[in-house]
Amino acid sequence: MSKRKLSRQQRWRIEKIQAERARRAEKRGDQDAEKLAAGEYGPERQGRVTAHFGRTLEVAPADGGEPVRCHLRANLEGLVTGDRVIWRAGQDGSGVVVARGTRDSVLERPDARGQLKPVAANIDQILIVFAVEPEPHANLIDRYLVAAEATGIAPVLVLNKIDLLPANGGSLRALLARYETLGYPVVTTTTARADGLDALHARLAGRTSVFVGQSGVGKSSLIDRLLPDEQLRIGALSEDSRKGRHTTTTARLYVLPRPATGAFQAPLADGALIDSPGIREFGLTHLDEGQVAEGFIEFRDLLGHCRFRDCRHRQEPGCALLEAVDEGRIHADRFASYRRIVDSLDET
Repeated sequence: MSKRKLSRQQRWRIEKIQAERARRAEKRGDQDAEKLAAGEYGPERQGRVTAHFGRTLEVAPADGGEPVRCHLRANLEGLVTGDRVIWRAGQDGSGVVVARGTRDSVLERPDARGQLKPVAANIDQILIVFAVEPEPHANLIDRYLVAAEATGIAPVLVLNKIDLLPANGGSLRALLARYETLGYPVVTTTTARADGLDALHARLAGRTSVFVGQSGVGKSSLIDRLLPDEQLRIGALSEDSRKGRHTTTTARLYVLPRPATGAFQAPLADGALIDSPGIREFGLTHLDEGQVAEGFIEFRDLLGHCRFRDCRHRQEPGCALLEAVDEGRIHADRFASYRRIVDSLDET
């Protein structure tokens, strides 16, 4: 369907609105400069963005205390939840962010126009949550792993609802073992036991983490248990479709408290968790075939060693990946998963 063409009057209205916004931002910047010069703001302090509301931020002071609602200097753009910032407190209880610190990492996703947009910063690990129910599929897990590898942020696999796992574990335990062999950390969790989150607590300690995963795997339920003092809405798992509903609406950084129950007793004061729909919807549309291949970590040492430089790893003679599959150095299911992902890119 072609895009609707705007009339001259509609274009004029849009330009007028944008110009007015620019004038307001410039005016706010001038006011901030005057207040700073007049000493109406306190000394510079370090903090971290815990929520983002357009040109207004919620900043948690690095030295402790309640988050402060701050606005941005006019020359600052693109701040996201998780950013470390320099801010100054105002006399009215609000504040102003004057600078952004260096980012250790940034998580991006494509916007409606296909351009990458940052959604969170300074993340140490991406926790890919799946569950015994709804039944996980290897190709979906591989898609999340490829997307995580493309960010340069370490992925961790989290199997939730293990209380529903059959005694022998069957094919699911074999699937987990395959990823552990590749070097991926695997954590199992359940909210049905008091100690069901101990392994997860240990993994979260001292790190900033994000959860990703399909609907219904229990991400919000896990966060609710990790953050008992926060009012998070939990989506019920549909009995008919066995699929969940998205419930999180606002990107926010939560500081992790020490767990009240369970055997794990290490402090989590330095641990944090970011939850956001923009992170949870984790796609591959911005990647090409080469980036997908790089996302399969067992392929990396073989890439560039095919007979033909433009090898697409299909039926070409002398393909290093196909030879590795035949020799058992690459699992056949992982290679099939790679091919399905690449084919889906072609369809897109």
